[in-house]
Amino acid sequence: MGSSPNTNARSNSRRLTAPPESALPAHARGFEPIVGRKRVLAEALPPILRPEASLAVLDISEYYSEGSGGVRTYLDAKGRFVHASSDVRRTLVVPGAHDSIADAPGDRTYRLRGPAIPFHSYRLMLATRSVARIIAHERPDIIEIGSAYVVPWAVSRARRRHRAQVAWFYHSNLPRLIAPDLARAGASRAVLVRAVGSYVHQLGRLADVTLAASDFAASELERWGVERVERVTLGVDATHFAPLRRHEAAAVRSELGVETGVPLVGFVGRLAAEKQVDMLLHAWPRVARETGAVLVIVGSGPQRARLAELAAGQRVVMLPHETDRHRLANLLASLDLYVSPAPFETFGLAVCEALASGVPVVSVDHGAAAELVRASGVGALAPLGDAAALSVAILGALATDRAMQGARARAFIETHHTWDVAFARLFDLYRQLLR
Repeated sequence: MGSSPNTNARSNSRRLTAPPESALPAHARGFEPIVGRKRVLAEALPPILRPEASLAVLDISEYYSEGSGGVRTYLDAKGRFVHASSDVRRTLVVPGAHDSIADAPGDRTYRLRGPAIPFHSYRLMLATRSVARIIAHERPDIIEIGSAYVVPWAVSRARRRHRAQVAWFYHSNLPRLIAPDLARAGASRAVLVRAVGSYVHQLGRLADVTLAASDFAASELERWGVERVERVTLGVDATHFAPLRRHEAAAVRSELGVETGVPLVGFVGRLAAEKQVDMLLHAWPRVARETGAVLVIVGSGPQRARLAELAAGQRVVMLPHETDRHRLANLLASLDLYVSPAPFETFGLAVCEALASGVPVVSVDHGAAAELVRASGVGALAPLGDAAALSVAILGALATDRAMQGARARAFIETHHTWDVAFARLFDLYRQLLR
């Protein structure tokens, strides 16, 4: 089922060329967008989709771009869930290079023109009047805020005229971006951390509820005095990320230059300080020496050049951020082991994708990734900040029965972390908030 390209909306006399399909949210591809030079504020907005729906949700986030990872994955998966849920409608509001509107079944995406954030893939959403107009027009029951820049304040202003329950999803561990190890932060950085923690507290007060996708994220919010925290979960596309893709392993290894029988270990994520990929590279020489394994690191970010220097001369392959979901799924399924050195994850979608692919995971024993390893009973944990112990954990995991571990990993995801399971719980929570 598809909608027409907003035939009821008044169009601009000057049209821009529609963006390439890859620039649209994955859940909205195949549905022609309206694109114009004028702001959405100046346009007649199209009729509400599914006006008979019993629940209307509006997602709004600045953490959404071609280069973004977990938040975009979550929001696109939510759109696909809405397509199949006839009693729900969803509006997605994100920044872009220009204004546009795109419709999919029960799901409308507004892109509002905003400036790019320097040295980052995200854009700011400064069109606060357009945000207010969209909220008034779409009349959501629930507004879910998915970022921490301008959006929370724009929503707070808009809700004065349109009463909706507001949920803030704590996707990014803000104080840890300033100082990953709070206990060892210097005096000047500690002051900045406290300021950011105070900001987190303020954002929590703007919302009726704050959503945390792990016990670790919930505890971090408690640290900064955020009240009314609800524990939810995230999921994975278990059809797309699956052990069956291991039949592509020979092709993947050939492309990487890794021979059959050589252990292949991987990490996928943003290459930033808080991910602590340098710890993995410090642990790697012993693993490579004793097993001949090859490490593949997939991602981009501010630490890429430094990490490339650390990886030089080692059995390490570094690849850029992978936007092709099929190539990424094939790569994950071809791994013998996935390693998550990041100790401050609020959930760990890449860990879930690896487990769904039937791949055991080694993580540092801290943060949400460690929670997933513990709950699945697959893989191993290493003490935080200890490269030698991380080497030992990786070596131990490589020596275990991959087939048995992979089957347990897959069963865990199918039971607890498919998107259908995650969204069924989330939408139940929405309805509880309204009651």
